[in-house]
Amino acid sequence: MEWLTVPFEVAFVQRALWAGILVSAICALAGTWVVLRGMAFLGDAMSHGLLPGVAVASLLGGNLLVGAVVSAAVMTAGVTVLGRTPRLSQDTGIGLLFVGMLSLGVIIVSRSQSFAVDLTGFLFGDVLAVRESDLTLLGVALLLALGVSALGHRAFLALAFDERKARTLGLRPRLAHAVLLGLLALAIVASFHIVGTLLVLGLLIAPPAAALPWARSVGGVMVLAAVIGAAATFGGLLLSWHLSTAAGATVSALAVCLFFLSHLASGLQHRRRARRDGVPAPAATSAPRATTSRPNET
Repeated sequence: MEWLTVPFEVAFVQRALWAGILVSAICALAGTWVVLRGMAFLGDAMSHGLLPGVAVASLLGGNLLVGAVVSAAVMTAGVTVLGRTPRLSQDTGIGLLFVGMLSLGVIIVSRSQSFAVDLTGFLFGDVLAVRESDLTLLGVALLLALGVSALGHRAFLALAFDERKARTLGLRPRLAHAVLLGLLALAIVASFHIVGTLLVLGLLIAPPAAALPWARSVGGVMVLAAVIGAAATFGGLLLSWHLSTAAGATVSALAVCLFFLSHLASGLQHRRRARRDGVPAPAATSAPRATTSRPNET
């Protein structure tokens, strides 16, 4: 069993594991709403929109996390404002912000003769370089995410299933949407250092999507997603150690693999139940229609 324990006897791998567990919990809180509302493109756009702030912070010798927070705030405000423009669809506004922020970041980087920004670390993460101070920040971010999720749960729930109902109940859906964007930005800022902006959706989307077929409530999806994310972190770091692969990419890839295994197992379970209950299987000529069941609202 040494192959299972030896990697985690090293201090920096232990820190990486704890960082991955904390990030998995944060992403489970935000990612569940992203999956339920079909906001994956928004998450991708916001993660890439961090580049200008990170580039400026690096060029000025400042804290990359502060730069990421500033960019995330700009993206959140931009999406909120453009989302209220009646003649502009939300996807169009998000796409414009995505391209604009990414282009600005590349321009800032290109103006540096030394290319001071470590784009490899920004794009693919550097989980093995996590420090104890980073763990403290992630712990604070998790507490903040828990507070926002608890206070906004009722509004988020109504917004996810019926925006008109949220408005009828006086839950102020526009404000709830803005707060939800803030929660998403928090998860992305906390995650980009661990798995990078290109791979952040691996922990943000894959674990909640994997948990969805098995949970009966939104809270259940969040808890199970956090467990799946932590398992992906543990397994990814283990595989990375023995196979000498990029740690962040391995964690993200394993999370996606767990999603496919989850839905494969769910499909097999439904087929067994159909056979047991005597329900005829669909005709071979008819194309299967992909459906995603949502958990109960309570």
